[in-house]
Amino acid sequence: MIDLYYWTTPNGHKITIFLEESGLEYTIKPVNISDGQQFEADFLAISPNNKIPAIVDRRPDDGGNPLSIFESGAILEYLAEKTGQFVPPDLRQRWQAIQWLHWQMGGFGPMLGQNHHFKQYAPEKLPYAIERYDKEAERLYGVLDDQLEGKSYIAGDYSIADMATYPWARGYERHGVNLDELPNVRRWLDTMAARPAVKRAYKKAERINTGPTVSSDRSKEILFGQGRRKR
Repeated sequence: MIDLYYWTTPNGHKITIFLEESGLEYTIKPVNISDGQQFEADFLAISPNNKIPAIVDRRPDDGGNPLSIFESGAILEYLAEKTGQFVPPDLRQRWQAIQWLHWQMGGFGPMLGQNHHFKQYAPEKLPYAIERYDKEAERLYGVLDDQLEGKSYIAGDYSIADMATYPWARGYERHGVNLDELPNVRRWLDTMAARPAVKRAYKKAERINTGPTVSSDRSKEILFGQGRRKR
């Protein structure tokens, strides 16, 4: 039913977690972003921002032609609406889940990505940039820890907010974050890691790609050196 265009990144893991949790039938279409497959014309027709993940729903609810969706947050919302799962029906609880999904999309993911980039991949180690994103990582993990106080999951019930946030938060060591100061985050990470569907999602990732995404100067150029794409 669902074709998932995927690579083994935090944003890719969000969608395999949802699909494993929901039981939807799906097929993974690997897009090796280190080799530049995200710039091929067939993929750009589905994901014009040349980023994974993207999906094609072969059986959309309106009965029409296959429907493509890009951007991981939009995909999670679409799949939640399609299945009626992982967004509570109650108005207030629903918007708790959605706003925390957008928190991840707008802040937690992008800021941690910059944190990792400037510490791991930047050719010049810029103290200002490293400190800037270390402080922002500290702040964002603190926000998450506060939100998880007294809760099993971010929005109360398990939801797309947890699926979006977990693949980024499990990289806390790369972000320079000490979980001793974040007991609620530590507990939640353990809870998420123990879910059978989460385990299955990461097992699938291991079968698709066993190496680092950024492994050479060529992969760095592909991932970090692209300007405007010429038509």
